[in-house]
Order: sequence, then structure tokens, then C-alpha cells
Amino acid sequence: MSAGKFIAGFVVGGIVGAVAGILLAPQSGEETREKIKESSQKAYDKASSVVREIQEKAESISSDMAKKGEELVSKIQGMIDKQKEA
Repeated sequence: MSAGKFIAGFVVGGIVGAVAGILLAPQSGEETREKIKESSQKAYDKASSVVREIQEKAESISSDMAKKGEELVSKIQGMIDKQKEA
């Protein structure tokens, strides 16, 4: 299972559990709506934070891969140039 799927499942499971708990609690409709609003905002904030972290990691990995690719191309070009001289 990939980390992305795990995180998505974790977030969705948390949201479903929070909403189910709120809906089953003995409170007035207004209190229930307020709790749902608060829970959904917290879930949104958490999901946004996770998405930002994933984007930052992906950008870092992409940058590292680009640098390594450039290094590899440079090494191969050097090897080709040596081969041409020989």
C-alpha cells in the first residue's frame, strides 16, 4: 500500500468517525451542526497540511532527481568524449 493511499484513508476514516460520533451524540441540532462545522474545518486543515507536506517532499525529490540526471548525462558525455578521442 502506498503512503498516499494510507494517508487518504486515514483522513477519510477520521472524518467519517468524527461525523458519525457527532451525529449519534445526544445534542440539539444547532450544537450538532456547530460540531460538524468545527470537525470538518479541522479535517480540512489537517488534509491541507498533509497535502503541503507531500508537495514539498515531491518537489524535493524531483529536484534531487533532476540534479542526479544532469550529473549522469555529464558523466556519460564525458565517457563518450573520451571514447571519441581514443
